[in-house]
Amino acid sequence: MNLRLVSAVAVALMLAACSTKPVEEEAAVAPPPPPPPPPAAPSGPAADSLEYFNTVVGNTVNFDLDKYELRADAQAVLRAQAAWLNQNPSRTVTVEGHCDERGTREYNLALGDRRANAAKEYLVSLGVAESRLKTISYGKERPLCVESSESCWSQNRRGTSVAQ
Repeated sequence: MNLRLVSAVAVALMLAACSTKPVEEEAAVAPPPPPPPPPAAPSGPAADSLEYFNTVVGNTVNFDLDKYELRADAQAVLRAQAAWLNQNPSRTVTVEGHCDERGTREYNLALGDRRANAAKEYLVSLGVAESRLKTISYGKERPLCVESSESCWSQNRRGTSVAQ
């Protein structure tokens, strides 16, 4: 009898070992896509910063010899300045007028004043409140370049907008 019991148990174990679980059907839905990468951190200065004004917008316009009329390139820079100022209404600007070393001190102070005012008036014409703009002339007293050459003098004939 023992043999029958052992045989029955052996058959039961063999049948149990051969049985398999039914395979679950895979879901027909594809796995969700991975999340998008986080947005890149902005590079460069913030759009409302003074650094942005000085480096991206531009703070300097140049003039021709003995002139204070705004050239086309100067007008483009001043349009960008006006746009920035109109987007940042708490900011003010002092427009500095500069000249090269040629001419008397008095002549260059007057020319620098006309240059600064030309830039200021153009900014006002573009919607910047006059109360936010000041002018000052430094004449030939604050050169960027001190060599006596045309390339150097052309750098010194400028209007510089100093934003605060």
